Amino acid sequence: MQTHLHFPHSHFQNMENPASQLLITLSLHIITVFFLIPAASASDSFIYGGCSQIKYAAGSQFEANLNSLLTSLVNSATYSAYNKFKIMGLAPQDVVYGLYQCRADLAMPDCATCVAEAVSRLGPLCPQACGAAVQLDGCFAKYDNVSFIGAEDKAVVAKKCGPSGGFDADQMALRDAVLAGLSRAGGPYRVGGSADVQGVAQCVGDLSNGQCQDCLTDALRQLKAECGGAVFGDMFLGKCYARYSTSGAHAYTQPNHDHSTAHSDSEKTFAIVLGLLASVALLIIFLTFLRRISNRNGK
Repeated sequence: MQTHLHFPHSHFQNMENPASQLLITLSLHIITVFFLIPAASASDSFIYGGCSQIKYAAGSQFEANLNSLLTSLVNSATYSAYNKFKIMGLAPQDVVYGLYQCRADLAMPDCATCVAEAVSRLGPLCPQACGAAVQLDGCFAKYDNVSFIGAEDKAVVAKKCGPSGGFDADQMALRDAVLAGLSRAGGPYRVGGSADVQGVAQCVGDLSNGQCQDCLTDALRQLKAECGGAVFGDMFLGKCYARYSTSGAHAYTQPNHDHSTAHSDSEKTFAIVLGLLASVALLIIFLTFLRRISNRNGK
């Protein structure tokens, strides 16, 4: 369906007015600058995905319950960075469990966008699978017909190491210190850094404090052993991950707990643009007022 916009002729009848022309020109320049500003780094970059071998039947009660669960994940991500669900069925085989989690430094709009993207990938990645998981750079989503909520999972699901040989002895020592600091820090989300070396670690929210520490200890140990002198490294286990980078390859920040005031970079940019447009409009009104006074005085 096409939408047609109609503008009254009076909206354009003063185009010859220099003040009006100036307003249009400045507005176009500001809008152009807005669209040329680089977008914030995407949080929906694909890291890994996995599927169970068991399939469900199309049109089954399990499929209906799964659709309900995935909808709940997406809706919940608009106001919470983590949540878990269990959708009951009339029969045991119809029960489905699921959860999602966002990286703790994401603002809520970015969290919601990331989870929606993760959920949208589950179907194409694992068609009719009774269990599936997707990890994006900024969030994680998983469902299964067997309960996994609260259970440890330290299986390596993804790992990646950068080029080796880029570290000197001092940087290696800094990297090791950062990883040791992450191991000692408390909480499910941990960040640390020293000079140009940064690190981050996070557990899935269904783990207890003890389970989280156990998982991260293992992830950090394997990360150091596997990546050696690599300039960056990622180690993802089933229920936690640890990462480090050098020279600003990745930026890790502390979690923003005040989600009511959290804004993505794009939202801040848009607000700035609106403010600039409003300022230009006020300036033009003032110039037009002065022009009219000058014309009256010149008569």
